[in-house]
Amino acid sequence: MGRLIYSMITSLDGYAEAAQGDLGTGAEVPEVHTFIGDVFRDVRTFLYGRRMYETMVFWETAHLDPDAPPHIVQYARDWQAAEKVVYSTTLQSVSSERTRIERSFDPETVRRLKAESDHDLSVDGPNLAAQAIRAGLVDEYALFMTTSVVGGGTRFFPDDVRLDLDLVEQRAFDSGLVYARYRTR
Repeated sequence: MGRLIYSMITSLDGYAEAAQGDLGTGAEVPEVHTFIGDVFRDVRTFLYGRRMYETMVFWETAHLDPDAPPHIVQYARDWQAAEKVVYSTTLQSVSSERTRIERSFDPETVRRLKAESDHDLSVDGPNLAAQAIRAGLVDEYALFMTTSVVGGGTRFFPDDVRLDLDLVEQRAFDSGLVYARYRTR
């Protein structure tokens, strides 16, 4: 059975999207990006909302850049090999291989995906993840926290749920970014 992991870069004050500007620095360095690639190498299915998919589809062709460093090429290859499910009522087509569109989020379908999978799954994007969290589907949370406080935006965790979590792994990087992985009790 696969685990469903929710992960994003967040601000120090817990926002996955800043109301103004970006989330700050720390994730762009090769050491962090290589670590992220290693953490998600076992993910074979990505669940995306439309906006997150439109951001991540960059990886469909990132390996074609002749100046791309090895960690970028490796992440692109891993992403290309995974299945992608995009939840959208407006997206008409996809521009990546191994990708399908679902018009609505169905918790029972995701439960079946987890049960039938030999590998992990990832839900990406705070709005889609909130649906999975409310349905009790998320097994682990991986936060990559920058050193910035952004003061508002879209929160990593939805406001209307309580979660009791166990810290299972943490790491601080020289860039200031802090990785923390939690498991649902």
